Amino acid sequence: METVDRDLYERAKALLEPGDIQLNGVIVHTDIGDDEAALHQATLDVGDVIAEHADAGEWYVYSGNDDSQFGLNQHQGLTIEEDAFVWECQQLLRDGTFEVVFYYEADADQSAIVSDVEDLGFRVTGVEGS
Repeated sequence: METVDRDLYERAKALLEPGDIQLNGVIVHTDIGDDEAALHQATLDVGDVIAEHADAGEWYVYSGNDDSQFGLNQHQGLTIEEDAFVWECQQLLRDGTFEVVFYYEADADQSAIVSDVEDLGFRVTGVEGS
């Protein structure tokens, strides 16, 4: 793993530290630069994969742009019926392209998520919590 990826992996791993729920995650390495529409679509596509493997049902995106207590370029996938947590992500600009770190409950099928996100055309690093 290259140095930037190692640092990003370690930071993503720290986000999964034990809390109220056990989490896993993925780092989605994109070649998306300043194309906001492409970044938004990639976030939705990966969110769909996670929601499918978490059996979440219908969901929507709650964005940091909508709430001053939530970070810019930080988004959550929440269920429509109960506003329950499905996933959260941070879109991080690194060397001109975005790395998007997603995390979600550990009972979602990690290997299927990694495989399906790769099928979307992205390079993916899986990150498992404790």
